[in-house]
Amino acid sequence: MPDGAGVPIRCYTVSVFAIARNAGSPKLLLMRRADTLAGCWCQVAGKIEKDETAWQAALRELREETGLVAETLYHADIFERFYEPEKDVITIVPVFVTSFEEIPDISLNDEHDAFRWVSFDEGMDLVSFSGQRRVLTEIKSDFVDRTPDPHHLIELKRP
Repeated sequence: MPDGAGVPIRCYTVSVFAIARNAGSPKLLLMRRADTLAGCWCQVAGKIEKDETAWQAALRELREETGLVAETLYHADIFERFYEPEKDVITIVPVFVTSFEEIPDISLNDEHDAFRWVSFDEGMDLVSFSGQRRVLTEIKSDFVDRTPDPHHLIELKRP
């Protein structure tokens, strides 16, 4: 890239989609943002902290935003990607998926003011961004319509 030309690419955040498998039909957790992107429905998302892997950040953010502790975690082998004009950067976000047999209780933090467990079709209507809809389509295909690939399962190391 010649002398500063181009748009920087960065990866500093993670995205986590939680699925409840035995809720009649699989349900997806979406939460309504209360601060940044106020009013937008989204999945769990947050920054990767210093000395933390992306999958560790996914587990921490899930716990902080919802009170949920994942028993399983998959890397979805897909990425959210978007342009941030105020920073003039392209952001790449690794996507993770966790699932629960039944719909678990949620304890939202102050980043959100509401949550819903919705079908994937309802989720497609609720989310604001085309990147979210692309990711939802792939997650449904790879984690709901078929058994997740065991190579994407992350071996969770608990302290």
